[in-house]
Amino acid sequence: MKKETVLVTGGSGFLGVHTLLQLLQLGYTVRTTVRSLTKKESVIHALQEGGITDISTLSFYEADLTSDKGWKEAISGCDYVLHVASPFPASDPEDEMELIIPARDGALRVLKAAEQAGVKRVVLTSSFAAVGYSPKPDGHIFTEKDWTNPEDTKQAYIKSKTIAEKVAWDFIHTVGCEMELTVINPVGIFGPTLGGISSASIDVVIKGILNGAIKESPSFTMGVVDVRDVADLHIKAMLATEATGERFIAATDEIVSFYDVAQLIKQERPSLSTSIVDMQPTPGQFYKGISNQKAVTVLQWQPRGTKEALLSSVDSL
Repeated sequence: MKKETVLVTGGSGFLGVHTLLQLLQLGYTVRTTVRSLTKKESVIHALQEGGITDISTLSFYEADLTSDKGWKEAISGCDYVLHVASPFPASDPEDEMELIIPARDGALRVLKAAEQAGVKRVVLTSSFAAVGYSPKPDGHIFTEKDWTNPEDTKQAYIKSKTIAEKVAWDFIHTVGCEMELTVINPVGIFGPTLGGISSASIDVVIKGILNGAIKESPSFTMGVVDVRDVADLHIKAMLATEATGERFIAATDEIVSFYDVAQLIKQERPSLSTSIVDMQPTPGQFYKGISNQKAVTVLQWQPRGTKEALLSSVDSL
């Protein structure tokens, strides 16, 4: 048993539940917030599916990103906060503020409560959305030095993640608090589902391809990362002195299109290929370059490959 107490916000989400799993396996006292305590049983079920037999060191708190209620109680007495919770819609809402406000205000709400509670460090889950969605010359490799300009996109999710991360850094720099901040910027998160809890990436890409709903490869490509590696990177970032005040991209070395994913499933899981539509590769598709070298070199992070991340999603479904 470790003496430190860690709060994971959004424990009923895909990344949240995997992060809880690893922290419990490492022996931490763990707390998690859920929007409603009705989600508690599904989280426990997912953790048991992941191999956790003793949940006596895990406690649940009801707290919502849009309200102050519950945050003080959840964070009081914690050494670290992993702020994983953030809304991710299946489609962009008509009013972008539906996403921007909870992401931005939620990040500030958690940071303020953490600072008042004397938390050592907050690790914030941002997104590659806050890094790689402003125009760059062909061949540009995106790193943590890059930022998306919210004015360059009409997509509410991309704006919400960028604005929330900028607000978090502004808070740390202007308040002058002793609390430290580290940010993780994952690309599309795949990997094994636990207790039926999956990610938007899995729901859109993997399920869409497997059930034949995706009939052609969209023109964009995506980075891939395994949820187990994103959870591991959060914990490494929580503990490493070198992570203070830094952001880290979480991605494998490869970029893929929907066509690439469909071909991989056909080749490696042929029994599932009957419902997959015979889509064509998009001509002249531009593959974004994304570097994970900072996480690899500074935090000795060793992510699984793209193939394993994608196929473990398929197998768990």
